[in-house]
Amino acid sequence: MEYLGQTQTATYVTGPRQLTHYTHLPTIGTMQNTYKTQDIYPAPSPFRRSLTTFPWRPSSYYQSAKSNPAIAVTRSMVDPMSQRTQLSELDALKVPPVFAAARNALYTRFTPSDWLASNYSNYLASDRVRNGAERLRLDTVRLCREADDKTKRTQGDVGKRLGERLGDINFWKSELNLEIENIMDETNQLLETKRNMEKCLAETENPLHISQECLYHREKRQSVDLVHDNPEKELIKEVNIIQRCQDRMRHAIDKANVQLSLNRASQHELERDSNDKFMAENLDNSCHGLRNTSRGIAYHDGVHRIDNSASVPETWAKYSNNNIQRSQSERSASKNLRNELESIMNACSNEMWQKWNDVNVALSQRVKETTEARNKIHTHLSKVLQEVFDMEKNIELLKKAIQDKEAPMQVAQTRLETRLKRPNVELCRDPVQHRLVEEVGEITDTVDNLQYKLREAENTLQALLRTKAALEQDLSIKNNSLFIDREKCLATRKTFPMSPRIISV
Repeated sequence: MEYLGQTQTATYVTGPRQLTHYTHLPTIGTMQNTYKTQDIYPAPSPFRRSLTTFPWRPSSYYQSAKSNPAIAVTRSMVDPMSQRTQLSELDALKVPPVFAAARNALYTRFTPSDWLASNYSNYLASDRVRNGAERLRLDTVRLCREADDKTKRTQGDVGKRLGERLGDINFWKSELNLEIENIMDETNQLLETKRNMEKCLAETENPLHISQECLYHREKRQSVDLVHDNPEKELIKEVNIIQRCQDRMRHAIDKANVQLSLNRASQHELERDSNDKFMAENLDNSCHGLRNTSRGIAYHDGVHRIDNSASVPETWAKYSNNNIQRSQSERSASKNLRNELESIMNACSNEMWQKWNDVNVALSQRVKETTEARNKIHTHLSKVLQEVFDMEKNIELLKKAIQDKEAPMQVAQTRLETRLKRPNVELCRDPVQHRLVEEVGEITDTVDNLQYKLREAENTLQALLRTKAALEQDLSIKNNSLFIDREKCLATRKTFPMSPRIISV
């Protein structure tokens, strides 16, 4: 037992030590773990520890200390038997307490073998890292040279392809401009021919004035009387030749208008395609002139991932070719239509003396039929008015029956609402409750049936009123048709007009 103020002594454990032989040098981490192993250094005894407040005296903290180097550089450098004998002799040697701290420090330091192994490990790590860095530098230089060569080749290939693209664009643009001139000339010729046809059509209006006046008056017939009846057919036949010429002329003019629209549409497509190619040529020229030292170049992040292309080279060339072929087809159709217009204008004749009496007879017969229909409408209108009067009485009866069911419904619902106020268990679903619910349901069904009948009656009344309005409207239409056929058409057809003269253009 040691007291405070007494000189402290260190206790050493002596005995044979086991020396581990290695054929290779371990890493620094392995040596550190070796010195920290609990199997080599036993834990200090808690009973021999004292005066831990003096860290400068090692014997005051540990019971014993022992150094067991686990690494040897070579077997020839350290002899295990001689080292074991030396350590045993040191352990048996009694040293003064003043050298206890120095001896402890001696046993806790690294051995020369550890020092050599650590240096050798650092040398190997330095060589490995330098070799890796050297390889990386060489690979980087090679990669940079390859990237420069590849970039130059790619730029050259892109420039070559841009030049070829500019040649293609210039070729198709020339073809489009030539076709635009041709389609414009054809459109002007067709427009002149159409004007001649319109002039010829305007000259045929005078001989058709009286017959067309009858047709125009009869167009004022209303609703169902606006029918393609026999008088209208005879009126059309009366001016068959001129009307046929006018129809053919109008049809030819319509075809000319359609063809002009097609020509303009084709011209528009050609012009748009030509303008697009002009813009594309300017843009590609600008791209073709760009160099690494050009102004205006900048980064555009993500632009290579944007693919808003609308075509491929095959479809691009096909698009322009289709536009040119369409224009050529329209030009051919326009030439054929001009020849047809000339033929129609030369085929018109002066026959206008037919079907005059047939039209008068047809109009007289139509007036007779319209008068008979008007008399029958009068009879049906009287019957409908009587039925409307009877149906209104029926509706009033149904409304009164529905109103009479309001009081019983209120009584039944009031009883139900009053019985809902019964307290606690008295709120029983007894026969009275069931019967009240049934009563409400029966009254509701009865009211629904009456309302259904009321709706049917009202719908029937509305149908009768619509029928009445339709008969009255039809009666008015018949009177209007009689006025047109009798006063306006037959009155103007007492004398035959002078036949016009058709002048061929």
